[in-house]
Amino acid sequence: MVGCRLRTLIAGAVLAAAAPAPAEACRLALAFALDVSASVDKSEYQLQLQGLADGLRNPAVSAAILGPGGGVALAAYEWSGQRQQVIIVDWTIIADQAGLDVFIRQLAAHDRRYGEFPTAVGYALAYGHGLMRRAPPCQRLVIDISGDGTSNDGFGPDSAYKAFNFDGITVNGLVIGAGDLELISFYRHLVVRGPEAFIEVARDYSDFPRAMLRKLLREIGHDFVAGIVRPASP
Repeated sequence: MVGCRLRTLIAGAVLAAAAPAPAEACRLALAFALDVSASVDKSEYQLQLQGLADGLRNPAVSAAILGPGGGVALAAYEWSGQRQQVIIVDWTIIADQAGLDVFIRQLAAHDRRYGEFPTAVGYALAYGHGLMRRAPPCQRLVIDISGDGTSNDGFGPDSAYKAFNFDGITVNGLVIGAGDLELISFYRHLVVRGPEAFIEVARDYSDFPRAMLRKLLREIGHDFVAGIVRPASP
C-alpha cells in the first residue's frame, strides 16, 4: 500500500523530469540532490549552489572527472516537499573541460523554484531513483543528497527503500549541521545506503563548500593530490 501510494504521488514528477539521456558508457553517474526546504534561506541555498560549482571547478575534482577509465555523467535537482522536486541540470556526460564548464554554468545560473515547503527526504530519494533509472549506462550509480533536517513530510527514507529497488545505487549524504547529533544519526542510519556509502558533515552552510569538495573527491574515487587531506570516516 505504501509503495503504491508513493509511486503514484511521485510518478508525474519523475516522468516530467526530461527525456532519457543518450546511451553512452561512463564509469560514474552522480546525481546531486540539494535541499530547498523552508529551513533553507536564500543565502544558504546560494552557498549550496556555489559550493557545488566551486567543488566541480577544483583542479583535483576536474582531473578526477576527466581522468582515465571512461566518462562521468552528472545531474542535479532540488527537493523539498512531497511534490517539490525540480531538475537543476539534467544528465550530462562530461567528456572534456568544455563540457564540465557548461554544466557548472548551468548549475550556477539556476533560480530556486520552491522555498516554502517542508522536508520530504523519502520523496527526494524516490525522485532520485527515477532519475537514476534513466541515467546513462555507468559502472557506478550514486545519489549525493544534502540536507539540514530530518523528514517531516510524507514518507520517510525507509518507505522509499521498500517501495523502490535501489540495488546497485549508492546514496551518500552531506549533513549540514555538525552539532545536530539527531540529524547525523538520521542520515547515517536511515538515508545512506549501498556499496561504500558514507556521510560528510558540514559545520553549517558556510562550511558547505569544504565538505562538498571532500565529498566529491571521495565519491569520484580519485587519489587525493598534495594539499588536500584524505577525509576520515564520519
